[in-house]
Amino acid sequence: MTTATSTAGHIFDTLSRVNVNEHIEKKNGLSYLSWAWAYQTLMQYYPDNSYELYEERYENGNVMVHCTLTITVGEHSVSRYMWLPVLDFRNKPVTNPDAFQINSTRMRCLVKCISMFGLGAYIYAGEDIPQSEADAAQEEKSNLVSTITKEQAKLLGEAVEHAGRDLAKLMKHYKVNKLSEMTVAQYEQALDACQKQIAKNAATEQQ
Repeated sequence: MTTATSTAGHIFDTLSRVNVNEHIEKKNGLSYLSWAWAYQTLMQYYPDNSYELYEERYENGNVMVHCTLTITVGEHSVSRYMWLPVLDFRNKPVTNPDAFQINSTRMRCLVKCISMFGLGAYIYAGEDIPQSEADAAQEEKSNLVSTITKEQAKLLGEAVEHAGRDLAKLMKHYKVNKLSEMTVAQYEQALDACQKQIAKNAATEQQ
């Protein structure tokens, strides 16, 4: 049986991997998510949810919106709480806001509360892409500079021979003196080409 803690972790891990970039709205230098899209996405992953919104009015006329969002998975429920003041177009507190301003803030506060569960959290962290894609990008960058192992060099050499390709031409193409100097990206490209040639040769022999 999962615990409430592991449930919260699973929810965050799931929603934080969703790429929200195409749904970001820019206003006055700040990034926002459409509340309709954010809630629709939440429903797709965790339809058993509920939220409560209420306003707190201060003596100076400012209004703070509060939101509590609860997600239930099986027997466990996890809640997150967030707040947001009613702001104007300059992102300054509004004195005695009207119903439209309060309603807009309620929706923005809901989206911010959803982000506490992971959806679009990287926007508030100042990142451009989800962590899963950032990891993939870093791995791809590493493959462009990291050289292959001796085992990989041996495997590629055997593949080149099996494919009937010219090893000297291959190394000249990749501008290396020996296979072990190839990068991981070059190795994967060359190995893929050899494997395709091997499959093509095999098909020809069967005809």
